[in-house]
Amino acid sequence: MPYDASMDKVLKEWKSEETGLIISINQYGTGEPKVQIGPRMFKKKDGGESQRKAGRLTIEDLMWFYDIIDEVKDELAGLTGPA
Repeated sequence: MPYDASMDKVLKEWKSEETGLIISINQYGTGEPKVQIGPRMFKKKDGGESQRKAGRLTIEDLMWFYDIIDEVKDELAGLTGPA
């Protein structure tokens, strides 16, 4: 079955204002919600935004993710139900 973009949903998203890294909870169709690290958003000179793969994480990325990890975990647990 080919990929269908209309079935791919972002359920919750967090963005680091400092580094542009995005952490999100996504779900494809009726599949299990999962955490995605990336992309990374950049401000262009004209004021628009551009996105790139997250790539390697800096200490700033890691500290920000550490600060929000409990919120991400609780949100994902609420979406997936009991294990």
